Amino acid sequence: MKIDLSKAVCIIQSGHVVGIPTETVYGLAADAFNLDAVEKTFRLKGRPSDNPLIVHICSTDQLKMLAIDIPESAYQIAEQFWPGPLTLVLNKNHRVPDVVTGGLKTVAVRMPDHPLTLELIRQTGPLTAPSGNRSGQPSPTKASHLHEDYKGELPVLDGGISTIGLESTVLDLTLSPPAILRPGAIDPAEIFRKTGIQVTQISSGSSASLKSPGTRYTHYKPNAIVEWIDTIPATFLPDIYYIYHTMNPGIKKRNVISYQGNFEKLAQNLYDHFRTADHLSYRKVQIECLPPSEKSHLIGALSDRISKAIG
Repeated sequence: MKIDLSKAVCIIQSGHVVGIPTETVYGLAADAFNLDAVEKTFRLKGRPSDNPLIVHICSTDQLKMLAIDIPESAYQIAEQFWPGPLTLVLNKNHRVPDVVTGGLKTVAVRMPDHPLTLELIRQTGPLTAPSGNRSGQPSPTKASHLHEDYKGELPVLDGGISTIGLESTVLDLTLSPPAILRPGAIDPAEIFRKTGIQVTQISSGSSASLKSPGTRYTHYKPNAIVEWIDTIPATFLPDIYYIYHTMNPGIKKRNVISYQGNFEKLAQNLYDHFRTADHLSYRKVQIECLPPSEKSHLIGALSDRISKAIG
């Protein structure tokens, strides 16, 4: 069900859930301080209750509503990267319901880079907005994905195609040194280059990483089997969906996709490819092994999401 901004505001203020656009993926938005509304999000997604949510804000002034003992580094980083695909983990304000943080003493916060959603938050206040997919499945990057997932019954604010297509980088500022818990479009090198702040990378599955959404359970997985592939085959099988980043674009087949080193476009389209493979009943999705991370700031995030889809 497609709605406009004013209707979205009314639905949120009435304690219900709305599908919203961001530059990363579409989310399921609820009033972050309304316990019943947030719990509806968990039920809609089938999301485990110990999986924390990200709270979305429209101004750094709203940080104090959600967090305490906010370090100066949070404001330094926010000045450079907000609005944008970077989530900060901070010590939780007691006002934030425990259901939002999965019972943790920390809260994950970001400012999305989408004008419709920023205006929505200006009128409603902070919103929880986990990715809008059913738990474990590929995230939605188009309003149509949400319409399909919820059979047209979820009210959705249509903001076009997500420009990045992968979930945000999650940076934990409660650790010393700060550490990335989930890779995304913003990598450690860019954070250091723009702020002078050195950050580390926590390995996926470690206890520290559990403070981030998207690290506890199987995620991003289509029904088709996802596999890495080292070399381009001489023959393409009709029941396999192939995704490459180096192949000659002269090959014209519906099930063979080549990106010619354009990792930004691959990231934007990855989840849509997973959904297309399922929609067209492909048995497998085979993805060419990625190059070293030096080739693109998105390699780490792409590798993480594809590996989780395989796992």
